[in-house]
Amino acid sequence: MNSPAPDRMMRAMDGKDDHDRPAPAKRPASRGVTMEAVGRLAGVSQVTVSRALSDPSKVSPATMERIREAIELTGYVPNALAGALASSRSRLVSALVPSITNVVYASMIQAFGAGIRDSGYQIMLSETGFAPQDEEALVAAHLSRRPDAMLLTGIHHSARTRRMLLGAGIPVVEVWDITDSPIDLCVGFSHIETGRAVADYAADAGHRRAGVVSAGDERARRRMAAFTERFRARTGATAAQALFPAQASLECGREGLARLIEAEGFTGGVVFCSSDLLAHGVLIEAQSRGLDVPGEVAVIGFGDQDFSPWTSPGITTVRVDRPAFGHAAARGLLARLQGGSAETTVIDLGFEIVPRGSS
Repeated sequence: MNSPAPDRMMRAMDGKDDHDRPAPAKRPASRGVTMEAVGRLAGVSQVTVSRALSDPSKVSPATMERIREAIELTGYVPNALAGALASSRSRLVSALVPSITNVVYASMIQAFGAGIRDSGYQIMLSETGFAPQDEEALVAAHLSRRPDAMLLTGIHHSARTRRMLLGAGIPVVEVWDITDSPIDLCVGFSHIETGRAVADYAADAGHRRAGVVSAGDERARRRMAAFTERFRARTGATAAQALFPAQASLECGREGLARLIEAEGFTGGVVFCSSDLLAHGVLIEAQSRGLDVPGEVAVIGFGDQDFSPWTSPGITTVRVDRPAFGHAAARGLLARLQGGSAETTVIDLGFEIVPRGSS
């Protein structure tokens, strides 16, 4: 069946030929092309256009083709919000991470997003930083957009954040940590066990003095505290500390080792850092002071970032499978969204210490 020519379709909108038509009035800027106009152009009712957009299988191929032509000619954009209100689904999934530039979170979100989009959802992504009150404000803002589900980073949230999420009644997955009492689901690893494992690794390697360099992230501080406690239990020595409220940086890493040496009396041993970025800074500062790595100062990081094998020497680090976190979080949320249940509410993906030349 031949579709009407575009010029005849346009004339069909008001039933007038070109010579009868007055000069068109300027359309108000606030009014867009409506579904009714698309229907008139395609020669069908508004109800048929709505049906075609929500479920193309309910209209004939010929009618669908005419509607597609009308949409193409007019530039009509379907109102996704109206469909969401009718179906009680927005097809949006919120994702809140501390930093969108940190590769540790970026690679996880990339994997999460791929799984979510493959199932017909889109992601609303926001950067929370590390302050609970900032996360709380963003959770409220996202919930006002009525997402179908939400991903959060970490398990520690303000009381109001937890109340809002429980009241929203949507699937929630907390990543990058584990707890026996998640809001809904959690996917991560134990930061306490990570710190203990690094302390055991250092003690087994013969180190009897230690220092820690940490950024302000609450999860990082838990790793450092667990390391310090286990290292003292194994060796009797208390680790010197250089703690920073800011995010990790090379600058903080260099300043951290300088502070350990100049203010804390650190004379050599193993330095555990809350990230590979800090570890790289410690490595640079040690080399600038003529300290042998790992002979005088051994360095251990966290995160196994892409650069870590390629420093000189390579950085010993703790590896976590970031893409696996994203994939598991997506599977868990999708199971909830599809009316089922996840296999388990707590998914511990563990960690691995990767020895390299720095230790």
